[in-house]
Amino acid sequence: MRMTRRQALLVVIAGCLSATGVGSALAQDPRATAAQKEARSWLALTDRGDALASWSATGKQFQNAISADKWADSLKQVRAPLGALVERTLLSTQFTTSFQGAPDGDYVLLVFRSSFVKKIASGETVTLEHEADGAWRVIGYFIR
Repeated sequence: MRMTRRQALLVVIAGCLSATGVGSALAQDPRATAAQKEARSWLALTDRGDALASWSATGKQFQNAISADKWADSLKQVRAPLGALVERTLLSTQFTTSFQGAPDGDYVLLVFRSSFVKKIASGETVTLEHEADGAWRVIGYFIR
């Protein structure tokens, strides 16, 4: 198969970008990767309706704010009517050291566009804290 001039030029440009490190600039921050992985694992628990496991996997701030029983009730009231998850896409990852209502710390807010069987257009915000043991843990969840 013969390459057109335009295809050859695109291959050369891609090679130059890789050689200059521009392509590697797109590599993700390892902290973002770890936080996103934890958020997705936690969301999988909520998707299954496993309130106890999802509560147990949260951070101290979350557990201090709501009991496991109240979390189970909240999860049932909010998520069950939506039906099963169809799709979830990460829209943004924002690191911060402070936000209203929480002590200064190391936080990340993840915003997802989500679709459920009974609600096509939805959004979820998951807030995680980097706790003293080095793990990212969910401390907030908001769905709209």
